[in-house]
Amino acid sequence: MIYNEKTVSSKTMFSGKIVKLNVDEVVMPGGKITTREIVEHPGGVGIVAVTDDDEIILVRQYRKAIDAAIYEIPAGKLDPGEEHRSCGLRELGEETGMTAETFEYMGFIYPSPGFTNEVTHVYLAQGLTRGQAHPDEDEFLEIEKIPFEKAYDMVMAGEINDAKSVFGILKYEAIKRRRGHGE
Repeated sequence: MIYNEKTVSSKTMFSGKIVKLNVDEVVMPGGKITTREIVEHPGGVGIVAVTDDDEIILVRQYRKAIDAAIYEIPAGKLDPGEEHRSCGLRELGEETGMTAETFEYMGFIYPSPGFTNEVTHVYLAQGLTRGQAHPDEDEFLEIEKIPFEKAYDMVMAGEINDAKSVFGILKYEAIKRRRGHGE
């Protein structure tokens, strides 16, 4: 049986530039009261950018939270009130300098629903035209074009393990197969 937890109280413990941490007191089924630590996040958008040669555009960047540089699809955080499609187009341009002829919604994921309300929307960008990248001043990225089959193999081997990137690359594989291009 699915049940809901009723919030009795909520206290903001931290409010920063990107996230807010709340500690909520909730009532469980049967009346037991417990706490939940909830990270509020504005959400984001990831872009599976595919060249005409079926290469995936990936960015490699250092992530302090895991103390490692990892491969990711281009992505960024939603600004307050921003529509996710607009955010995706903006982030594609900022991080890669690319514009897309087609920009198709692929769905969304909850990266870690056990403690955050973050939602990441993912788009497929094709018909790419190269322009000048203009990353944020605190972003240091390496941009790489990787043949799709190699990127897929990297996901399967655990070399690409960022959730939005895994989702996007596997979803693109499924789309290709459905459209008859994955044989």
